[in-house]
Amino acid sequence: MEQAKRDCILIEAARAFAQFGFKKASVDEIAKRARVAKGTIYLAADSKEDLFYQVLRREVQAWTAEVSQVIDPAVPADQLIPLAAITSAQRLEHHPLVRDLLYGECHELLADSGWHSRLDGLRELGGANVREILRIGIKQKVFREEIDVDEVAALLQDMQLATFVFHGHHPNREERYAKRAQAGVDLVLNGLRPRSHAHHP
Repeated sequence: MEQAKRDCILIEAARAFAQFGFKKASVDEIAKRARVAKGTIYLAADSKEDLFYQVLRREVQAWTAEVSQVIDPAVPADQLIPLAAITSAQRLEHHPLVRDLLYGECHELLADSGWHSRLDGLRELGGANVREILRIGIKQKVFREEIDVDEVAALLQDMQLATFVFHGHHPNREERYAKRAQAGVDLVLNGLRPRSHAHHP
């Protein structure tokens, strides 16, 4: 299938899923919007669930790319973490399907389809910017060389996801995101003990 036609299908599918939700969005409607035959949709995807996954992956990639634009290796990495966290929250407004995914509204659907590995893949994709910032911080000597980049990135991502889930529907969500991003970074970088306190394992 031509890439332009595939892109058109995914764009129209994203619009339909965002407008109607997965269950109410029909393949017939998506085909009509994309100006292709219904059978052509199934050349682009194995099923409606597969089409939804492909749309989600495309949206996560776009969201991640937008957030990556604020990552400047000349800026101290401990400043980049909250900046990227706040930017990612702000950009969610332009990616409603990613927002729904992060709020946990797509998990049951994809999990029921037996696509745990695909969910993990989306998570991995969404954490790319955090891993990049951690690596920048190690090069800058802002962060310790021996940190486990993948595990620390996953922990920071868990913290951000929890913030989205618990505060994403709040009217003052952006203010809450900003405060929790700053508090989370402070906790990760400085811990709970006073700096003069002896550190014990």
